Amino acid sequence: MAGIDDQHTKYLLSEDEMPTAWYNLQADLPTPPAPPLHPGTGQPIGPDDLAPLFPAALIEQEVSTQRWIEIPEEVQAVYRLWRPTPLYRARRLEQVLGTPARIFYKYEGTSPAGSHKPNTAVAQAYYNKQAGIRRLTTETGAGQWGSALAMACAFFGLELKVYMVKVSYEQKPYRRVLMETWGATCVPSPSPETEAGRRILAADPASRGSLGIAISEAVEEAVSRDDTHYALGSVLNHVLLHQTVIGQEAQRQLAMAGAEPDVIFACAGGGSNFAGLAFPFVREKLQGKPIRIVAVEPAACPTLTRGVYAYDFGDTGKMTPLLKMHTLGHDFMPAAIHAGGLRYHGMAPLVSLLYEQGLIEAVALPQTQVFEAAVQFARAEGIVPAPESAHAVRAAIDEALRCKERGEAKTILLGLSGHGNFDLGAYQTYFAGQLVDYSHPREEIEAALAGLPRVQG
Repeated sequence: MAGIDDQHTKYLLSEDEMPTAWYNLQADLPTPPAPPLHPGTGQPIGPDDLAPLFPAALIEQEVSTQRWIEIPEEVQAVYRLWRPTPLYRARRLEQVLGTPARIFYKYEGTSPAGSHKPNTAVAQAYYNKQAGIRRLTTETGAGQWGSALAMACAFFGLELKVYMVKVSYEQKPYRRVLMETWGATCVPSPSPETEAGRRILAADPASRGSLGIAISEAVEEAVSRDDTHYALGSVLNHVLLHQTVIGQEAQRQLAMAGAEPDVIFACAGGGSNFAGLAFPFVREKLQGKPIRIVAVEPAACPTLTRGVYAYDFGDTGKMTPLLKMHTLGHDFMPAAIHAGGLRYHGMAPLVSLLYEQGLIEAVALPQTQVFEAAVQFARAEGIVPAPESAHAVRAAIDEALRCKERGEAKTILLGLSGHGNFDLGAYQTYFAGQLVDYSHPREEIEAALAGLPRVQG
């Protein structure tokens, strides 16, 4: 591409260049998303149905079709602790691969919590504080979300109770310590502290948990107390909205580099990281730019690539509204892979809608190949990727190698959603040769899908 910068390695924006509004994809969608439905009546939910869980400001953002939503100054002030985040040109990785492709990565690991999750955690804590809420409950998988919300609650003086998926609670003890350092209480899920947890433990005392179960526990506690709300780290529209600062910054930084992306890769579990990077570029695609945008998920939890597009519960206990999304079924129990943040049965409704409309693609990758790429990236670029982020790294490397075979000088953008410094146990397992790939048999997925609610739409 004429004018591309072949000198610099990193592209930095000043604090004055940080986005001052979130981008709302709902303003530009050719087809509006299907409405959430009440779990009891099957009818579209209203603001009153969500009031026990969320403050009015977030409920308004959930349904808004306003293209730009101003970021409150109090939220921007916290963002400035680490935003804008850097965009890197992976020059050393390009050399190792011997590819003519140009590889850029947007790195969110510079936040105090080490991931992209504070972009919405800070916003949610702020709006709840403004609404007079004293404490929050939430779930977390690998711990990135729980630690981000713990930090945000510390900033705004809120108490936090985190239900952490038990397999990750055991695999990643230092994520729990990080949450406790910021003042949160963290318990393994399923727990004996809620009816939902007790029911799961009665059926399977050795249950290692899932995000669906942890959501049930956090929601149950939130609705039982007037001083408590629930906060979610992915899936819902307002969560994805807050993450769009990532893609907006990346657009400006690529312009500094004189580059436009041909293909974008980001990992996808519930959809927050993927949406944050991709949605501003989806707007460009809707305006006619020929950009390939690819969601990368684990083969052990293939929500987009093997799930169905249907209404389903967001949690195992059937307490949440029904969402039209790609799902493996709310009873689906994912394998205990090390990318804990990608072990969710459903995909964000907006991401699912884009996939249905052919505006984005999806690929599922096995974890041994993912960790192989993560190690190659770390040895070339220095940053140890989080296991979740490493899925995007694997896909980007594969694309760069295809460019090498074909002699194509494509521009590749990948989302490096966080560092893996708290995930070294997973790398230790990989180096010991004990990491195994898992692909769910068709009958397991079909059994979970058999429990989908019978809702038309």
